[in-house]
Amino acid sequence: MATATRELTPEEAHAHPAPESIVVRFAGDSGDGMQLTGGQFTLSTALAGNDLATFPDFPAEIRAPQGTTFGVSAFQINFGSTAIETAGDQPDVLVAMNPAALKTNVDALKAGGLIIADEGEFTARNLAKAGYAEGGNPLTDGSLAKWQLFKLNISQLTLDAVKPFGLGNKEALRCKNMWTLGLALWMFDRDRAPLVDWLKTKFAKAPELAEANIAALNAGHAFGETAEIGGDVAGLQQHSVAPAPAEPGLYRTVTGAEAISLGLVAGSKLAGVDMFFGGYPITPASAILHHLSRLKEYGVTTFQAEDEIAAVASAIGASYAGKLGVTSSSGPGIALKGEAIGLAIMTELPLIVVNSQRGGPSTGLPTKTEQSDLYQAVYGRNGDAPMPVIAARSPADAFDCAIEACRIATQFMTPVMLLTDGYIANAAEPWKVPDMGGYAPFPVAFRTDAPAEGGKFLPYARDPKGARPWVKPGTPGLLHRIGGIEKKIDTGNIDYAPANHQAMTDARKDKVDGIAAYIPSQDVTLGEKGSKLVVIGWGSTFGPIHQAVRRARSKGLDVSHIHLRHIWPMPGNLGDLLRSYGRILVPEMNTGQLKTVLRDQYLVDARPLNKVSGQPFRIAEIEAAIESALA
Repeated sequence: MATATRELTPEEAHAHPAPESIVVRFAGDSGDGMQLTGGQFTLSTALAGNDLATFPDFPAEIRAPQGTTFGVSAFQINFGSTAIETAGDQPDVLVAMNPAALKTNVDALKAGGLIIADEGEFTARNLAKAGYAEGGNPLTDGSLAKWQLFKLNISQLTLDAVKPFGLGNKEALRCKNMWTLGLALWMFDRDRAPLVDWLKTKFAKAPELAEANIAALNAGHAFGETAEIGGDVAGLQQHSVAPAPAEPGLYRTVTGAEAISLGLVAGSKLAGVDMFFGGYPITPASAILHHLSRLKEYGVTTFQAEDEIAAVASAIGASYAGKLGVTSSSGPGIALKGEAIGLAIMTELPLIVVNSQRGGPSTGLPTKTEQSDLYQAVYGRNGDAPMPVIAARSPADAFDCAIEACRIATQFMTPVMLLTDGYIANAAEPWKVPDMGGYAPFPVAFRTDAPAEGGKFLPYARDPKGARPWVKPGTPGLLHRIGGIEKKIDTGNIDYAPANHQAMTDARKDKVDGIAAYIPSQDVTLGEKGSKLVVIGWGSTFGPIHQAVRRARSKGLDVSHIHLRHIWPMPGNLGDLLRSYGRILVPEMNTGQLKTVLRDQYLVDARPLNKVSGQPFRIAEIEAAIESALA
């Protein structure tokens, strides 16, 4: 996705427009460019100063049969003059580029919402592909009566707009997403200039394509200006949404994958070590490899391995050599990395493992979102193999979570798992570019001093935090051996003795458990201690939980919100905090994994609210659960 940056002045920051938000969903065939259209509309929205959240939703198939419901790709954006924390429950506007897009998305549209449909694509053949009954056409049969419908032949209007450029029919129709974008820019009073500049850059080697797309963009915008369509369809009017109040500063749009990449680089700099990233492509984690490969000037080495095992093994080797080893995958790849992660735990080397969760098990739902890898993160290795687990709650939050993962990995000599999911990885939101001077460095101190004459270096001697020394191979006088077989206390030599294994297992566990003393106490995100109900979540459920609790509190309900960043070990005050509440509700996009961990650790009656559909929670779903719990 393209990135927009905007400097917010103090005058703009202190303006307080009337709160307002609008949800728009673009939907079409995979070849219609809906992700690009949504991404560019997001760019224009960010430049307008609105707060926003996006939700790209696309099929797993590389190319499903054209015109079928299997191949529908959608992009939803919620933007407004108020704080936006989710991509929105129900769209106000649905742009449907073909019958399949309409069929799969129209039920999500709020009653009275606006449908903009390309009637040029509603042919008998396309209607049949989408599963409509023979002779049936939703644009004419009255089945869309509860919504406002505006139908126009976008395909033909696009062909007319680009005709002077001599493109073939197929190439010309590829411009219809730009025509649609032009209409959307007119509807919401957006500036076209940044999009024109972007098109000229994108098609610099094919200027005729740039000019054709610009012509389509301008034609869509002009159609809105000149067609006088507002009187016919109440929803189809030009609408200007004021900027959202925010702190002054430089803002840019950022996806979760971008924020993690930038956070990993920042974290390695704060630690004073270079980073090595060993990865293997897998949806939705591949974007991290793509972003990091463009950051070589910051001491980043990227390596695309032949498989998941080679990727994590190369990262472990880099950590042994004195780099910060990082690897990334999704659930299936994390399973393959499991044995090697155990090796990093046994050898006690810093390693960061990013898990961008998706629907499972097995191949599951590669392009859909889920939170079903929490058990895998906390427990999912052979033997007693504890490792810290951190979860990001939003795309922007992923930056700070990546830095925190670097801090814990290097200061405690341990692998760390950083959990995101498909929603966070692909979604975008505004991010205030931070002043890195406000981040405390945590420089690595490699062991370089050899023992006194006659002394022996002890690679598993521990500091007060339980961490062993980090030594670069070849350091004079510090020759040592590490590996996957159990180590003798202090010396690191192979030792099978029962008492030694007990002691080393306890030492590894105590080190990870002890990290709780070096992380912040758990705060109450919204509300206070001791409410009748607390809604506790983790990861990308933050937005819908926060908005649902806010709405419930505005109705006078006694409910609070807690959101976890540190999943393992948990903050030291969490048990007492949870026991202060009358009831505990845990919304998760799984079958109740955090709920089980909370019950196990604190013996509290945590109740689940589960959703495993590949789609994020809606605010209304959590709001209804809150009201039911307090009924």
